[in-house]
Amino acid sequence: MEIVKKLTNKSVKPTVVALGNFDGLHVGHQTLIKRTVDIAQKENLVSTVFTFDNHTTSKIKGKNTPKILISKNRKIALFKELGVELLYIVQFTETLMHFTPLEFIEKILIDILNVRKVVVGFNFKFGYLAKGDVKYLKEMGKKYNFDVIVVPPITKDNILVSSTQIRELIRDGKISLANKLLGRQYLIEGKVIRGRGIGRKLGFPTANISFDSNIVIPKAGVYKTNTIVDGSKFPSITNIGFNPTFNGRKLSIETHILDYSENIYDKTILIEFIDFIRKERKFDDVNKLIEQVKLDIKTLKNIN
Repeated sequence: MEIVKKLTNKSVKPTVVALGNFDGLHVGHQTLIKRTVDIAQKENLVSTVFTFDNHTTSKIKGKNTPKILISKNRKIALFKELGVELLYIVQFTETLMHFTPLEFIEKILIDILNVRKVVVGFNFKFGYLAKGDVKYLKEMGKKYNFDVIVVPPITKDNILVSSTQIRELIRDGKISLANKLLGRQYLIEGKVIRGRGIGRKLGFPTANISFDSNIVIPKAGVYKTNTIVDGSKFPSITNIGFNPTFNGRKLSIETHILDYSENIYDKTILIEFIDFIRKERKFDDVNKLIEQVKLDIKTLKNIN
């Protein structure tokens, strides 16, 4: 997959282009990308994604940028896995923000992307103040000789798949449902740092990670997880919270890897969240906490 980060590069071959922020790269986005790749293969076009390195709301005054559901590197890797041949991932600048819908079509789709077909979601908006929509895109497609394919809304368990919905589910601790909408396990990446060493003293050593404050954090509690170290995956149990039994004040994410004793300080690990086990709580004494952790691990092993 070729990656282009500046708008100076023009595609020589005709393209079919998927447009969007793709901030979650969830099953709805994946459906759109797969449709793009399928069209490219059938019609001898270059499967292309045009998206932004930063979320479009980051440049709009008064708008809070949504928390991240997937890192840029993971997103790029997933685009490649889906079969995308050409990825434009550019900065959403003040200049781009002020492009009218027509300027976006003429300067980006026609002049740079050499587009023959465009694939978008049903609620796609573009151009200054989001004045461009699917209807306008289709009208301009007739004028500039490109087809527009609109992907209808995707639902899972009667829930409309959207990045906003997924963020809410994760914040509510509804990880298994969020994963269905994502089409993968929700993942947090971080470097293992030294914590207070409480877990080791209790007989359950944990890897405490530093994490990006811009990611969506699941609600405080205990989760069934997998932890990936050096490419190998291990069953684990992960706590998110403040360690109230020990009067902790700082939010931490720490994972206990089952039957694992390697030293992984300073390594970057990945934690896949599978299911919510219980809320975080304060225990009257350490022994009760130890008994609860044993029950948590037993629960973990019983969750399919």
